[in-house]
Amino acid sequence: MLLTYCFLLFSRSKMKLLICIAFTCLVVAVWCKPSSTYTDKWDHIKVEEILESGRLLKAYVDCLMGQGRCTPDGKALKETLPDALEHECSKCTAKQKSSSDTVIRFLVNKRPDLWKELSHKYDPDNIYQERYKDKIDSVKGSE
Repeated sequence: MLLTYCFLLFSRSKMKLLICIAFTCLVVAVWCKPSSTYTDKWDHIKVEEILESGRLLKAYVDCLMGQGRCTPDGKALKETLPDALEHECSKCTAKQKSSSDTVIRFLVNKRPDLWKELSHKYDPDNIYQERYKDKIDSVKGSE
């Protein structure tokens, strides 16, 4: 539609049409460019409070396991978790990396049952357990 408008507006001048097309392509390229990080919309969430609340923790785990309803932030986590695991959290914000360290430390040390359950779901072939072995070992016993 924008291209049609440009064509009608500048139909007499090929140069102006070419500029309009180039501008349209630039707008489309910028608009469609994937984000370099995941959204920071949920970065304000206090992960420690979730981990300390049995009810909240269970709700998040149930969401991730596909066994319960998901809050909007739980749904976002469920959607981004496989990509974050695959790409070593390369699109995570600093807050997300810090929060993931907190969650890993908590689950490995205080809730190994949940760690195992989530690992079976998101890492059935132990690919990430091997990839992140040093990190996991470094947090064992550090809580």
